[in-house]
Amino acid sequence: MTARLNLVVLGKQGAGKGTQSQRLAERHALAHVSTGDILRAAIQAGTPLGREVKSVLDSGQLVTDDLVNKLVEERLKEPDAAQGCVLDGFPRTIGQADALEQILGSDGVKLCINIDLPNELVLTRLSARRVCQECGTTYQDSDVAAISGTCEVCGGDVVQRSDDRPEAITQRLEAFERDTVPLLSFYESRGLLVTVNGDQSIEEVSVAIEVVLHAKALT
Repeated sequence: MTARLNLVVLGKQGAGKGTQSQRLAERHALAHVSTGDILRAAIQAGTPLGREVKSVLDSGQLVTDDLVNKLVEERLKEPDAAQGCVLDGFPRTIGQADALEQILGSDGVKLCINIDLPNELVLTRLSARRVCQECGTTYQDSDVAAISGTCEVCGGDVVQRSDDRPEAITQRLEAFERDTVPLLSFYESRGLLVTVNGDQSIEEVSVAIEVVLHAKALT
């Protein structure tokens, strides 16, 4: 039986993790595992874990590592993860990374791809980002939909999210330094970390990721 291809994608907000993770998943027939999507799907499905998540969030608390780990473990049992997965937004802490090793077992993580972007570019990108409140389509502040305030996909309201304002972005960058930077050392110590320059076009970043992927994990 061929080992599964399990990839972790890390990077600051605005670095393009979601876009590149989705592209990776589609190119290599892997499951795109986003913790945000998992949480929303579990709540919508009304599973026991989903009801637990809803209860936690409704009370204003943060979802614990233990609960997130269980949700990821459940997600990775689904058929589309049979060949492997692209983990987007997980792990966020060393504790979650340790749990992921237990969940994946002998297959393990094959590569951790860090999309690097300077803080000043994060501020520029996120400050200019506008998002449809209904379908989540993203725009730049100069796009017609952003200027008109109406989504071209579903007709929903296009707004600037509160966490894309400069003061909120700064807080998220501080959280990245505190929580995620140690993960880079975690994967580097295992010989699994590669860094890709995120200050390029979407296509250029995709090509750079494919180059390191073929060099490090598909040989």
